[in-house]
Amino acid sequence: MGDGCAMEGISHEAASLAGHWKLNKLTLIYDDNHTTIDGGTDMAFSEDVMARFKALGWHTITVDDIYHDVSSLKNAISSALSNTEKPTFISVKTGIGFLSRKEGTSKAHHGTFDDSDVKEMWDKVKWTDRHPFYVVPMGMRLQADHGQILEKEWYSKLYYYQSKYHQVATELRTLLNVDATRGYSGKCLNHLARVLPGPGITGGSADLASSNKVYLHDYEDFSQPKSPQGRNIGFGVREHAMAGISNGIALHGSGLIPFGATFLVFSDYMKNSIRLSALSHAGVLYILTRDSIGLGEDGPTHQPIEQFAGLRAIPRLLVFGPADGNKTAGAYKVAVGNRNIPSVIALSRHKLATNIEGASADAVEKGGYIVSDNAGEKQLREIILIGTGSELCTCEASAKRLRSEERRVRLVSLVCWRLFDKQPKENKELVLPPSVVKRVSIEAGSPMGWRDYVGASGVIVGVDEFGVSGAYLDTFEKFGFTEENVAGTARALLEGSLY
Repeated sequence: MGDGCAMEGISHEAASLAGHWKLNKLTLIYDDNHTTIDGGTDMAFSEDVMARFKALGWHTITVDDIYHDVSSLKNAISSALSNTEKPTFISVKTGIGFLSRKEGTSKAHHGTFDDSDVKEMWDKVKWTDRHPFYVVPMGMRLQADHGQILEKEWYSKLYYYQSKYHQVATELRTLLNVDATRGYSGKCLNHLARVLPGPGITGGSADLASSNKVYLHDYEDFSQPKSPQGRNIGFGVREHAMAGISNGIALHGSGLIPFGATFLVFSDYMKNSIRLSALSHAGVLYILTRDSIGLGEDGPTHQPIEQFAGLRAIPRLLVFGPADGNKTAGAYKVAVGNRNIPSVIALSRHKLATNIEGASADAVEKGGYIVSDNAGEKQLREIILIGTGSELCTCEASAKRLRSEERRVRLVSLVCWRLFDKQPKENKELVLPPSVVKRVSIEAGSPMGWRDYVGASGVIVGVDEFGVSGAYLDTFEKFGFTEENVAGTARALLEGSLY
């Protein structure tokens, strides 16, 4: 168990039962290094964990010097195995990143160590006869060499273009400066903190501020008694409590706009408090990153599948899936403007365009709108592609491919279902005409709910199983979220050869 685990309520509940049931065969080893992802545990955690477990009926042992006396851990485990009356809690005092330059810091929690740092660590433990372990298949090496050649050619052309067309090149650099929507969100949040009148916004993350991109850089951390005016709240690994506290801030009536952030998949930990936000008309902003299987290597445990469907089912709750920087700003505009309705803004980890052509920040308030359509005034469009979140980019590329085949394709952004559903019938039918029954929706999550928008004759490209571990492009390809597959699915639907 780590320090973050000790913060979460489930650890207390389970430990209480284990003590009550006297599960003497259970031994829990606590890696007590006082470090979490965002920093030291003193940001949000100061309780005596050993005393807590003792009060819950556990046999407790402390191992103070494991680095110079490994046998002390062995003796502690032997003591635990011989105990016949209680479960055993072994607190092992450790230093994260031991012997490295990052020792004792949060950078050792989720970072890497450079070659010189690794060499110093090896020297300290006298591993002078060791050699690095590499796996570099020949194909990968050849591909890397080819990539370097292409990169040099690209930069050579770019520098020439910049020297000849300075103004246009400046605009090009802006377009090339892509980011994940979580990055665009961080910029929006910090700008809002500076310009909103009155008390403004306050909040934080469940020990993921650096990943969620929600730290307010011009403001202090909330701390008692040092800085009670601080805007950045370190909630620790406590999603449920974070959402509950945010509800309290919203309902207090001070004018503060609270936000809470974590990964989308962890929204399940605070689902009941999110539900209470909607029930209580508490205008909390829930900023949830890593919005799909596109987060990649963390694998199925961190890849949200059913979370969108569950959140959209909560009455009143606005769930936004912005596809680029502009629509991220549009989602914040609507969310901040609704002070008696909570909002979820789901954001990507992988980089996306600043602006998809035809997409609009102002149109976010409609929930769904037409991004592009190549059918003429008197022509009937053949098919509608519907996307949300990062998958709208895939839809756009697929639409372009189909149009190059002289297909008449409409591209629709369905950024917030609830806002779209509230539109007048004529507005909804203007975006999704009943006469166009061939439709394809694309979202890297559960297909549940999409049938309402694609209709009985439409196709849903979704994920109805747990994800996989791998690079995000590989996971997208495995589940069919590629330009080729979406265009192929639409083509088969048009030709009647899908089934």
